[in-house]
Amino acid sequence: MANKKFELIDAASGKKSDLPVRSGTIGPDVVDIGALNKDHGVFTFDPGFMATASTESKITYIDGDAGVLLYRGYPIDQLAAKSSFLEVSYLLLNGDLPDAKQLAEFQHNIQRHTMINESLLRMFNGFRYDAHPMAMVSGIVASMSAFYHDSMDIYNPRHREIFAHRIIAKIPTIAAAAYKNALGQPFIYPRNDLGYCANLLHMFYAVPCEPYHVDPLAAEALDLLLILHADHEQNASTSTVRLAGSTGANPYAAISSGVAALWGPAHGGANEAVLDMLEEIGTVDNIPKFIAQVKDKTSNVRLMGFGHRVYKNFDPRAKIIRDMCHKVLARMGRADNPLLELAQRLEEIALSDDYFISRKLYPNVDFYSGIIYSALGIPRSMFTVMFAIARTAGWVSHWQEMISDPHMKIGRPRQLYTGPVKRDYVEIGKR
Repeated sequence: MANKKFELIDAASGKKSDLPVRSGTIGPDVVDIGALNKDHGVFTFDPGFMATASTESKITYIDGDAGVLLYRGYPIDQLAAKSSFLEVSYLLLNGDLPDAKQLAEFQHNIQRHTMINESLLRMFNGFRYDAHPMAMVSGIVASMSAFYHDSMDIYNPRHREIFAHRIIAKIPTIAAAAYKNALGQPFIYPRNDLGYCANLLHMFYAVPCEPYHVDPLAAEALDLLLILHADHEQNASTSTVRLAGSTGANPYAAISSGVAALWGPAHGGANEAVLDMLEEIGTVDNIPKFIAQVKDKTSNVRLMGFGHRVYKNFDPRAKIIRDMCHKVLARMGRADNPLLELAQRLEEIALSDDYFISRKLYPNVDFYSGIIYSALGIPRSMFTVMFAIARTAGWVSHWQEMISDPHMKIGRPRQLYTGPVKRDYVEIGKR
C-alpha cells in the first residue's frame, strides 16, 4: 500500500477526508473508498463498474490503451507462440510456469481424469433434442456437486486443487456430450493417449462405426484459441464467479454461474454475432452500404467484432488469431472462404476510415475466432461452449485466489434507490 492520500472535501459541510491511495505493481492507482459511507454517509455511483476495482488480484493484467494482456506477467503473444493451454492453465492456477516434472504431472492429472460419472452422463438424456448446449453445460456443471461432494471443502487447499484439476479435465467431456446429444449421436468417451485439444476434437467428431484421426493443425488452432480466451481479468463472467463464490457456495455452483453469465450475447456470444453480420452483408460489394448503415445512428446496425470495452487500441489477441485463421483455412482447403475474404476486406475498409479510426474501433479477438471455429466444423451453437472450456481455467484461478484470501468478504454492492418513498398499504377494496 502506498502512502499517498486522496483528499475529499464535502462541498456542503466542508468536511475533509484523506482516502488511502493503493498502488499495484503496474497499472493505475486506486482510491480506497471503504470508509466513505462511514465518514460522509454516501456511496459511490458507478453503473457497470467502469471505474471500480472490485478486488485485488495477481492473475491477469490488461492495459487497454496500450493493447497489453499479461497472464501472471507473461505477454499473451509469447504464451501463444511458445506455450500450450495446459501449461497456461498451470500458470494461471499456480502463479509461475512449471518445470518439466511439474508440467508432466499436471498433464497426467488432467488427461487421466477426463471421464465423468455414468449417472451424470445419463443426465444428458433428460434434455430436449434441441436444448441449447450452454443450457446443458451450465446444468451439468452445477450437478457435479452431487457427484463429487467428497472433495468440496472450499477451505481445504487439497480439495481446491482436486476441484481445479477435476473441472478443467472434465469440461471438454461435458461440452462434447452436449454436442453429441444435440446431434443424436452416441457419446464418445475420452482417450488418455490424446492431448487436451486432440481429445476434445475426437470426442466431438468420432463415431463408433469408423476411426477418426485428428488433424494436428486443428488441435493446434484450438489450443491457441483456448490460450487466448483463458482469462481476461475482472470481466462479467469472472466477476460472477467471484460474487457467487464469495457466499461460500460450492465451487461447481460458482463455475456454473460463470457459464450462465458467459452465455449472454454481449459477452461470450460476440464471435457468433460476427458471423451473423458477415452473412448479412453477403458480398464484398455490399460493404460500402453496410458501413454507411453503421455510421447512421438511426439504423441500429452495429459493426460486430470491432472495438472492445477494455481495449482502446488494437486487441493484442487479434493479430495472433488472424494469422492462425489463414493457416487453418489454407490447410483445410478453404483458402477461398468467402467469409474470410469478406472479413479481410471489411477490416481493411474499417481501419482506413476516419470514422472508425477516431473511435478506435479496431478488430478484436472475436472477429476471426468464429471463422476458425466454422473451419473446424464447430457449429455456432457451440461457440460459447468453446469459450467456456477456455475460460474455466481463469474462473477457477480467480475462485481459488478469492477463497484463499483471509480477508475475503461476501460481495454486496449497494444502489441508488429511486423508487417510491414510504407509503401505507391500502386495502384491496379501496384501491
